[in-house]
Amino acid sequence: MTNAITEIERASPLRGKARVGERLVSINGNEIFDVLDYKYYSYEPRLELVFEGEGGSRRRVRVKKSAGAELGLSFESYLMDAPHECSNHCLFCFVEQNPQGLRRSLYFKDDDARLSFLTGSYITLTNLSEREISRLIDLKISPINISVHATNPALRAKLLGNKEGADILPLMRALAEGGITMNCQLVCCPGLNDGQELSRTMEDLAQLYPRAASVSVVPVGLTKHREGRAPLAPVDAENARETLALVEGFAEKCLEKHGSRIFFPADEYYIKAALPVPLEEFYEDYPQLENGVGLLRLFEAQFLEELEACPPESAGADFSIATGRAAAPFLEKLLVTAQEKCGNIKGRVFSIENIFFGDTIDVAGLITGGDLIEQLRGRSLGERLLIPATMLRHGEGIFLDDVTVSDVERELGVSVSVVEVDGAKFLKNCTGRA
Repeated sequence: MTNAITEIERASPLRGKARVGERLVSINGNEIFDVLDYKYYSYEPRLELVFEGEGGSRRRVRVKKSAGAELGLSFESYLMDAPHECSNHCLFCFVEQNPQGLRRSLYFKDDDARLSFLTGSYITLTNLSEREISRLIDLKISPINISVHATNPALRAKLLGNKEGADILPLMRALAEGGITMNCQLVCCPGLNDGQELSRTMEDLAQLYPRAASVSVVPVGLTKHREGRAPLAPVDAENARETLALVEGFAEKCLEKHGSRIFFPADEYYIKAALPVPLEEFYEDYPQLENGVGLLRLFEAQFLEELEACPPESAGADFSIATGRAAAPFLEKLLVTAQEKCGNIKGRVFSIENIFFGDTIDVAGLITGGDLIEQLRGRSLGERLLIPATMLRHGEGIFLDDVTVSDVERELGVSVSVVEVDGAKFLKNCTGRA
């Protein structure tokens, strides 16, 4: 356990009572193993905490606060424990398709229910003990995000490269009966878990509604770094259209029966099929937005709403936009729409080919700083270069290949603006009003 306190916030009710370096042992008699215990047992307004100092000496501290108010303690590790590493070797695992030479953290595969609850990451349920399943239910750790991929046990074991992950439905039923809400994803590999197998999986998961609250269907992503790995076929236009027809058809049946579509195809399927994304009502309350489902529709809606309030004379400095091949035509269309109303907007879109991971990867979030520099060097970029925040590590100005935003600015001789994936903020950046 790494429960040692590293910082006590100024407004903490434990200020002057807790000590940096001490270890948090228990709250109201409940042993603290990790961040889930800490957050759950610290909710009450009256707490008795046990701290352990150097040499093993322990002391009790009582504190009063508002119910649900944070204690304001920071620990050696965010989880107060080591993250649980993935024990699978999925046929399509993106981490295992990384090239050599990246920073160490990019090769770590977590499969941690605590991170699923706290940060929205996806887990496979393959490394949870009965005790951990019971704790999720007892502490009401909900919602969690689950990578299902297939409910056919033999097929799921093959996809995960782990026979221990074969039978997921009993675990999901136990979580559902315990009141845990689950958001799920299915990464579809042509010829493996699409077609009839996808239909079987959707039928099985629909039976768990409303606890299986939403399911995203996502196309497999394949890099050029697959040496020695099982051959997989990329999703092409024909497969994308077939999958869309299957998912949309089943989703309509779910809408009639349950009042929700439950199943939502990723935007990438519509791009690959060269079909328009559905209208806003299709996505209900956008339950799978973080998985790239409905992102384009929401972005366009935000953009058009902001454009309504945009003065016709709006203009900003001459600028460029860099994005992946998948989103480039979409952004070009929006830029033309803005220029039709505000003729003074001067900008252009550059589609960046992914040399680092291979041309089968066309999303903006996997563009490296090196590819960006190499393909934009010597181009007329104007005074500003807009890039989506998804290109960078969360909260930091660093690309996947450790190139920094400052490096890009220096190499290209242009100011870089990092724009959140928000249509209104994108337009404000285009007009210089951000």
